[in-house]
Amino acid sequence: MFAAPTYSLPVTPPASASRYAGETLLGRKRRARKMARVLAETHPDAHCELDFTNPLELAVATVLSAQTTDVRVNQVTPELFAKYRSAAAYAAADRAEMETLLRPTGFFRAKTDSLIKLGQALLDRHDGQLPRKLDELVKLPGIGRKTANVILGNAFGVPGITVDTHFRRLTNRFGWVDEEDPVKIEFLVAELIEKRDWTMLSHRVIFHGRRVCHARKPACGACTLASMCPAYGTGPTEAAAAAKLLKGPRARELAVAAGVDPDLVPVAAVLAPEEP
Repeated sequence: MFAAPTYSLPVTPPASASRYAGETLLGRKRRARKMARVLAETHPDAHCELDFTNPLELAVATVLSAQTTDVRVNQVTPELFAKYRSAAAYAAADRAEMETLLRPTGFFRAKTDSLIKLGQALLDRHDGQLPRKLDELVKLPGIGRKTANVILGNAFGVPGITVDTHFRRLTNRFGWVDEEDPVKIEFLVAELIEKRDWTMLSHRVIFHGRRVCHARKPACGACTLASMCPAYGTGPTEAAAAAKLLKGPRARELAVAAGVDPDLVPVAAVLAPEEP
């Protein structure tokens, strides 16, 4: 059996959360859940951005998403999924042909190797079907804990927290954690947020990181979480400057949600690619 590590939330707030220096553990949990609710209102369109129609396709897409964008993966997978429809097809794939298909995603040789071995492992251990348990998924080639949680949450409806670079960065900024290790972050956030919300929370935090809370210059003055975030002020707090930093097709709606004049959001921001 897979033995899940145990982590307990620190009694004192993270060092970065000076704005909440006197916050109790219970207070942090309440604030985190309130922020999660606001994120749900802010990003009603949050979803898994990898295209798939079944669990195997999602597993393959997540393997391909390493070191590249979801957009790039979605450009490659239609042809890949049409050619390889089962674990057996991946196991028997011609390496050179698959490498040619995967070349645009980068690291295509390693990814080809992972997909062929994944197909073989599924045939050998699971009758060609993707397992529904985390401890079995993480033993498969090319699938780590983050990938397993993506599969469980989005293909099987099993709640899971996906800690990518955005999720790690934002949960530290939010003062929910003071930690860089993805597994520790996963377990610490799991203690703050109700289990039923884990999967969608992951999507919403990632959307917020791509559209509002950017790594270098977050749009603090146009953020719906401003009143609850200890990192408020990391980016510009003046509405006009912050509005220009919003990105994506809902940039003007995000401004409205934050109480900012949507006319301050330039057309370029709406059309700008979101942070990868």
